[in-house]
Amino acid sequence: MLRQARKLSLDELSRRAGVSKSMLSQVERNLANPTVAVLWRLANALGIGLAEFLSGEQADKPTPTVTVIPAHSIPVIRSPDGKCELKILGPVDLASRVEWYELSIHPGGVLASEPHESGSKEHLSVMSGCVTVQSGPSEKKVRHGESARYPADVQHAISNPGKTMATALLVVEYAQ
Repeated sequence: MLRQARKLSLDELSRRAGVSKSMLSQVERNLANPTVAVLWRLANALGIGLAEFLSGEQADKPTPTVTVIPAHSIPVIRSPDGKCELKILGPVDLASRVEWYELSIHPGGVLASEPHESGSKEHLSVMSGCVTVQSGPSEKKVRHGESARYPADVQHAISNPGKTMATALLVVEYAQ
């Protein structure tokens, strides 16, 4: 079994793939027929192609040195009001250590976050526009070309007080 060969717990693979632990357990025990979307998520979380995953065999071909993810395959998270968008740029297998996103915030948009695990930090580099970063009681304006680094283990938020779209690269670093 690929999960066990990679020494992953059900919890870890579930988190990496975004598939519930109960669904993963049922799939492993042949008690459920997963959708193609679930199989695709599992294959990506295990770092193999869907065809290889379905065959159950490791391909003998070498891993390519460059992997290109098509733009339409990059997952996107949008806020309920549609004013904030996060494109998930980082690979799933690094999610427990570091995550990176392309952040777009329309004027008046706010990306508010609850505290992450203890020791977590965020690094925000503004690519266009201007944003306000609030971390705990501290608040700073960050302009085009500037970067902000701040604790993410407290309530924090990134907002766009301007009149134009703001974009940024957001890196979340988790304590080891």
